[in-house]
Amino acid sequence: MSELRVSVVICAYTENRWAEIDAAVKSVRRQTVPAHQVILVVDHNAELFRRLTAAMPDVTVLENTSDRGLSGGRNTGIAKASGEVIAFLDDDATADPDWLKYLVAGYSDPVIAGVGGLTLPNWQTQRPRWFPTEFDWTVGCTYLGMPTHPAPVRNLMGGNASFRREVFDVAGGFDTGIGRSNAKRPLGGEETEFCIRLRQRRPEAILLFDNRATIHHLVPAARCRFSYFRSRCFAEGFSKAQVTATVGIADGLSSERRYTYRTLPKGVARGLFDASRGDLGGLARAGAIVTGLLAAAMGYLFGAATKARPAKGRLRSQTGVASDRGTA
Repeated sequence: MSELRVSVVICAYTENRWAEIDAAVKSVRRQTVPAHQVILVVDHNAELFRRLTAAMPDVTVLENTSDRGLSGGRNTGIAKASGEVIAFLDDDATADPDWLKYLVAGYSDPVIAGVGGLTLPNWQTQRPRWFPTEFDWTVGCTYLGMPTHPAPVRNLMGGNASFRREVFDVAGGFDTGIGRSNAKRPLGGEETEFCIRLRQRRPEAILLFDNRATIHHLVPAARCRFSYFRSRCFAEGFSKAQVTATVGIADGLSSERRYTYRTLPKGVARGLFDASRGDLGGLARAGAIVTGLLAAAMGYLFGAATKARPAKGRLRSQTGVASDRGTA
């Protein structure tokens, strides 16, 4: 499927990540299947926009013309993309040379609407002994419980994902009322809501996870703290309340039920077993799983009780057609 052209969208917001942004762009330049287009969207930061425009003449550098935040930046990039496939890479991640090769290979079947890949943590410090792999999603990475081989999934993780260009005309863009913005809470869920909304409007669509399409996501020391872990879990629960408010509880929590009832109990048991064999970190990991689950549940209940609906009332497809939230 080498004839498919891929536009890669990277969203940036702070000059403090200059080295990471540069590394992300360089990793896209080194792809064995070259990107048709590299789009760097700057989120309401005029100085960063100026610097990137001057430093990267081979990259399409844009200012976010939508609402502040990751969803608005992605929507700006989508509107400018000209490839048949649009891929998203986090600004603090680097892609393996065959990343685009494996993403594109997934589109050999026309029913495949999106392809995502494996995101591995690039720890700035050592991985904390208490940090359970079941919760690697708290640092934007693939977690224990996800497929270990190419397989369909409910939703893709937004920092390592791609979609056919045409699906944005079906489902609209990313909801700017969900996910990362100026909010103090480390919210998420924007790609989950989008993927569910897409499949509600195109039920035959398949989203494919391919662990060969690998990227490495930076995990700074600040995100290795237990306080961040706990707040991120709470924020994820809150975000899930936002997601279920738009797409319904059945679809919005389908994967989460399996994760809670199957993956997490096994993780606790594994941690306790490790502790019984002398690895006291196992006891800490078991405790972190319980704490993370409780924090996420509290976040969800708080969001549901306060009717945590997204701030924006409508989405707009990239062709400019307004699209109400919920199922079609």
